[in-house]
This record gives sequence, structure tokens and C-alpha cells, in this order.
Amino acid sequence: MTSNTFLLFFIILLNVTCFSLSSFVKGPSRAMRSYNKGSQVTTFDQYNEKKRVDSSRLTMTLQTTKSIKKSPKIIIAGAPAAGKGTQCEIITQSFGVIHLSTGDILRAAVKQGTDLGIKAKAFMDAGQLVPDDLIIDVICDRLKQQDCIESGWLLDGFPRTRAQAEALSSAGLIPDSFLLLDVPEDILVERVTGRRTDPVTGKIYHLKFSPPNDQEVISRLVQRSDDTAEKIVVRYREFQSHIDSVRSFYEDKIIAVDGSKPKNDVSQLIISALSAELSE
Repeated sequence: MTSNTFLLFFIILLNVTCFSLSSFVKGPSRAMRSYNKGSQVTTFDQYNEKKRVDSSRLTMTLQTTKSIKKSPKIIIAGAPAAGKGTQCEIITQSFGVIHLSTGDILRAAVKQGTDLGIKAKAFMDAGQLVPDDLIIDVICDRLKQQDCIESGWLLDGFPRTRAQAEALSSAGLIPDSFLLLDVPEDILVERVTGRRTDPVTGKIYHLKFSPPNDQEVISRLVQRSDDTAEKIVVRYREFQSHIDSVRSFYEDKIIAVDGSKPKNDVSQLIISALSAELSE
């Protein structure tokens, strides 16, 4: 090999080496950057995106499993058919609180024959509305019982007015969170008017969202007399006429959730938000 040939070979080898070093330092081109996993090839951009998604899931998991304060106190509000019943089940399971509604509290007081229950029964037997101050006394009495003190409580659909909220506060019953399920009127109408009940089992179906598969069940379904568009609109507007004043009273504790989303999505939003609010 002549000296000229050797020199030319050396120059070529030097250029190739420099190019390889440059590629190593700068990293592979966008087209060639990839992460191999088994037989699948994922671009680094896709891999990094996956890491971001996994990271957000991990953050939510950590957020929902972090230490929750003892005996949480929660109020949930929403118009009829907003989905309070479904979400109350999830909240109760997730946080171990005692779920209470005004009707349940009144019926229990009457059944137990408490002084307040006897007074309430007199109005109920006469077909009259139980006075506001008596309802507040019954509810306050229930929330101060030992199971609520130890486990915390979830008050469903109360208070409905600012006066009731003020009365709870005066009794020292202040929630950690006020959860509001916000659902537009047209969606509520669709939910209510499509509801049907099986008189044999008592199970509630929806003709559009959860119809029964059994033709025999379908044939015997009945509609409640108050599950009409006219009545739900009246109840919805009555709810709206009071909720702003209650909402403003709990302004520093409010968690507003779009209740028109699929129920599983709503549940995830609620649990995540409550976990953040109730964490120690």
C-alpha cells in the first residue's frame, strides 16, 4: 500500500469515527429514536408520553390513598335526579362515613320514639310539613350521636336553605366539604322521564340508559306519578331558587362537580377532590 493510499484510508476512517461520535453525543434522529419492548417498537416520544400518563395516574392514586382526616364531615347537594344516591354509595364506601338523609333521620326518630320524633310524627300523621326548626333539631341530634362522631357523616340534601345552613353552623355542625352536583335541566328531565320501576322487585330501570333485558320485566314496568317533565322542572327550579344562598354560605368549602358526565367519571372526580380536601 502506497503512502498516498494509506493517507486516504486514514482520512476516511477518521471522518467515519467523527460522524459516529457526533451522532452519539447528539442522540439519534427523531425518526430513529425508539424504545424496544418485546416485538413492539415504541418511539421515544410515545414512551415519554406514556410516562406522563402513568405519572398522572400515579399522582391520582397517591392522592386518593393519602391519609384522610378522622371523622370527615361532608354535605352533598344536587337537584332531583342529579345522581346523589349513586355518588353517596361511592363516598360511603370510600371514606366510611355515615350516610344520612332528612327522610331517613325523621323516620328513624319516629320509630325510636324520641321526644323530637314524637313531635315530628304528630305533623306527619296530620299530613302537614314538619316545621323547619323541628327538622333542624332532629338532624342536629342525629349528627351528634356516637357513630357520626367516630366515623364522620355524609348529609344528603340538607341544608336546602341558607337559614338551615346557619342553624347547622350555630349548632357547631360545620362540614369539611360541601359537594355540589351540577346537572342542567334538560338532562334531569331526560333522566326522570325515562325512569321505570319494577313493582315486583322494586328495582329502578331507565328506558334509555339501563333498560331490563327480560321482556316479562319490561311488560310490567310502571312510571311513578311524579316522574314527569312538568314536576321535575318545578322541583329543579325550586332547588335553584335556594342553592345559590347555600352555596355562598359554604363558599370556602365547595366542590362543584359536573354531574352530567358518566357516573364513573363523576365518581372519580368526587373521590379525587374529596381526598385532596380531606387529607391531613
